[in-house]
Amino acid sequence: MPKQVDHDERRRQLTEALLRIASTRGLQAVSMREIAAEAEVSLRVVQYYFTNKQALLESGLTELGARMDRRVRQRAAAAAGELTPRGVLAAVLGAILPSDEQSRLDSLAWTAYYTAALTDPALAATGLTLPNALEDFLTARLTTAQQAGDIDPDRDPRTEVAALLALANGLTSSVLSRQRSHEAAAAIVDYHLDRLFGPRATLRPSLD
Repeated sequence: MPKQVDHDERRRQLTEALLRIASTRGLQAVSMREIAAEAEVSLRVVQYYFTNKQALLESGLTELGARMDRRVRQRAAAAAGELTPRGVLAAVLGAILPSDEQSRLDSLAWTAYYTAALTDPALAATGLTLPNALEDFLTARLTTAQQAGDIDPDRDPRTEVAALLALANGLTSSVLSRQRSHEAAAAIVDYHLDRLFGPRATLRPSLD
């Protein structure tokens, strides 16, 4: 009997090979042949599952987004009870900061995508999907907090969210370069959340 192939598992294997290359050598090193070598399969296998390099790159972005989502939910689950908007922001921003080897590699892969997108309009358009959705999600949470009186009415929720995401991304670079530790970066995020919300409890409405 021929061996049964798990097609979802094979796609995952190829996508993980792509991300390993991206996080260690950058997207300029990514090719169908390099992915085949990294995944220890034939070139024809890669071409069977992904018709071109663009499809492969999009699969990598999708996987990075899924990993980020899992980290956010793990942080949310670690909190006792349901989360306030402040708690949601803390969970998301904390998940952006690299805290272990896997999240460090994922951050390097995100950086590789960002660098490549600067000169690749198609990749840039694809890569904006997750950041825009995340900004919209957090802006809605912060608007809810403002309506509940948890932050000052003169604050602009979208501007505040954009600033916090930019802060987290900048701190990620400093952690990757070993300018500061993850703990020091997380303390800076907490400092800015305290300035926005005040040092309040993180319990109440949920992520959904």
